[in-house]
Amino acid sequence: MKKACYLLSLGLVLSFISNTAAAQNKPILNHIALYVTDLKISTHFYQQVIGLDTIPEPFHDGHHTWFSLGTHGHLHVISGATTKTTHEKNTHLCFSVPSINDFVANLKKNGIEYENWAGAKNTVTKRVDGVQQLYFRDPDGYWIEINDDK
Repeated sequence: MKKACYLLSLGLVLSFISNTAAAQNKPILNHIALYVTDLKISTHFYQQVIGLDTIPEPFHDGHHTWFSLGTHGHLHVISGATTKTTHEKNTHLCFSVPSINDFVANLKKNGIEYENWAGAKNTVTKRVDGVQQLYFRDPDGYWIEINDDK
């Protein structure tokens, strides 16, 4: 009986190690880059409206702001775009927040209009899985989704 338990335990440990090693061979998100017309305005937006923290960037040339997107991911905001561009809502960045209501209050405080998926102004979509979501554009027209997915 002890031998069977030992072999079962060893098998589980080896399976875990194998699955962990296999997962490490998969690509992980490193960064998303957005090309913007005004770095100062976009930096303020992603700090104050979205609530992201800046992280050190290596260029120190005044054309980049880097933000943390969790443990490994970054958002790189890069100045130099000459015009704002139009984007479809299906192409968007999505951030999850603990409270949609608190986030809506922050949008209102900053004078930013939002809409649901269908485009109804100042309305939140409730998906079939219960997650609430809303959409708005950053200063360069990139779509942002905010949801309360846990």
